[in-house]
Amino acid sequence: MTLHAGIFGYPIRHSISPAMHNAAFGSAEIDAVYEAWETAPDRLAAGVAALRDGSFLGANVTVPHKQAVMEHLDDIDSLATRIGAVNTIVNQNGRLLGSNTDALGFINSLKNEAGVNVSGLNVVLIGAGGAARAAAYALVDERVGELTIANRTVERAESLATELRKTGAETVSYGISDPDLLSACERADLIVNSTSVGMLHGPAEGESPIPASAISPGCVVYDMVYNPSRTPLLTDAEKSGARIVGGLPMLVHQGAAAWTRWTGREAPVEVMFEAAREALGL
Repeated sequence: MTLHAGIFGYPIRHSISPAMHNAAFGSAEIDAVYEAWETAPDRLAAGVAALRDGSFLGANVTVPHKQAVMEHLDDIDSLATRIGAVNTIVNQNGRLLGSNTDALGFINSLKNEAGVNVSGLNVVLIGAGGAARAAAYALVDERVGELTIANRTVERAESLATELRKTGAETVSYGISDPDLLSACERADLIVNSTSVGMLHGPAEGESPIPASAISPGCVVYDMVYNPSRTPLLTDAEKSGARIVGGLPMLVHQGAAAWTRWTGREAPVEVMFEAAREALGL
């Protein structure tokens, strides 16, 4: 019997996850297929319910469903509960378990691809949505120094910062246009963009979330946007003498963690990287 997995999103047609996961299934000689399921919000419940069939391994979940999907699951692991978002569903004999591999994918991409240990570092995190929450909890669990959260809507940044302070984290928050944010960026060891600013075909294509003058030499700048592979933020950072990390490693590592949860096997990470690069034309 051919097994099935896929990704719920809306829109989802540009996803490279099918290429990545199908390459992994092929490499591991697993009879399974991964598809992109464009799912409007009013169709999410029915789509998730279908996963209970024995032919489904599970699914990934992306924008705009990472929070909404939680009410349709039987159980949610502790990390996903803390983050408040699910990006991976595992079918356990008809019971659906929700988890979040974005946090692991983020940290693994920093450690394995950039050689960065975040413990004790001063970090600026731009954004306060689902991806930002995953990164924030991952950073706090790795015991970063000061964590500055900046967002266009400052109330969302402050809400996340307040939540994290309850865990003992040292956090501050700013609006994206606050002059104090520029000072925080200049002092930062690591700057992370979790927003869609700079994304190809996005509303802020060709833009950067912070001015180039705010990036210091020696800083590490991480952009979760993976298409284009060299965003305006990363271009500015490289010119400033900073080290840069694009979003593709996080995409691959979170996907690899999900793949392992579905199959119980170690994911062929390099195969997934190669397929992802090919899908992006890199």
